[in-house]
Amino acid sequence: MAPTGKPVYLKLRDLIAAAIIDGTYPEGAMLPSVRVFAADQGANPLTVAKAYQQLQLDGLVEVQRGVGMFVARGASDRLRRSERELFLAGEWPAIRRRMDRLGLSAADLLAEGS
Repeated sequence: MAPTGKPVYLKLRDLIAAAIIDGTYPEGAMLPSVRVFAADQGANPLTVAKAYQQLQLDGLVEVQRGVGMFVARGASDRLRRSERELFLAGEWPAIRRRMDRLGLSAADLLAEGS
C-alpha cells in the first residue's frame, strides 16, 4: 500500500476492493476472517473489522451470520465502474497533461508496451 494520508482501514478496504476487481475474491467467494486478514496484513483486527464494515456499507460484501463475509453479486462490476470514474476524474487529467508536455501520444504508449 502506497503511503497516503488515507486512514489504514480505508487502505485495507481498497486492498480488498482491488482483489475483488482482479478476481482474487470473485462473486460469492468468502473473504478471509478478520483475524486471518489482520495477521496477513500485520494490522489490528479492529481496523480490519472497520474495513470489512465499510465494504458491507458499500454493498460489496454480504454477511452470513455465523459463517462469514462473502463478495456480493455485481461487486466487481460496481467497483470497476467507480474506479474508472475516479481515474478519469482524478488521475487522467494529470497524466494527459504530462503526456502533452512530453510529446507522447496514446499510440506511443501502446507501442512501448509491445
